[in-house]
Amino acid sequence: MGRNLTCGYGGADIIHDVTIAVDKGQIAVVVGPNGAGKSTAMKAMLGLMELTSGSVIHDNEDITRLSPQERVGRGMAFVPQTRNIFATLTVEENLEMGAFLHKGDFAGIMDQTFELFPVLREKRSQKAGELSGGQRQQVALGRAMMTSPNLLVLDEPTAGVSPIVMDEVMERICEIARSGVSVLMVEQNARSALEIANVGYVLVQGRNRFTDTGEALLADPEVRSSFLGG
Repeated sequence: MGRNLTCGYGGADIIHDVTIAVDKGQIAVVVGPNGAGKSTAMKAMLGLMELTSGSVIHDNEDITRLSPQERVGRGMAFVPQTRNIFATLTVEENLEMGAFLHKGDFAGIMDQTFELFPVLREKRSQKAGELSGGQRQQVALGRAMMTSPNLLVLDEPTAGVSPIVMDEVMERICEIARSGVSVLMVEQNARSALEIANVGYVLVQGRNRFTDTGEALLADPEVRSSFLGG
């Protein structure tokens, strides 16, 4: 979890005293208007931002001072919004790129990933750049899963995709959580994200404005009118 996170750029703090937590096998969603500090909070969790104050706790260990690479070794995986696949490599080669933490045979991890994403088994020999948008996103998710994470951090996983593809990506995210992996997701499509969220965080002007279950936030009149279009 990120506890009382405060940080920013060039001496100006963007987020202030923000707390975000996700339990094992659950989905936590961070939503809010543009400029609310969602991506900054995510980067702070990943060690990509230097904190002014606050701490990051993972598996009951304070990892605030660990580098991003060390956090990956502790079980954190990240799927960025863009440039998240190797377009000229095959699907299988993309997945193999995610197996760098495994010494020796990773066939078992590959099989588990194919079970989560059956379409990737079918397309394993095809170049990733030739796939549909939804399939490419599954490649990105699958490569992250090849690190055997216990926390998967996603930046706008449905950005720029059609509603049908969005539903497909959200279902795959639910499958990942059902496998026991915690998911922390920053998402512009707030309604769709909150529909699958165990817990949701609404950030406004760099601060926690609302924190509740996804279901409760969807039903909250103020959240609906201010952030979900009524």
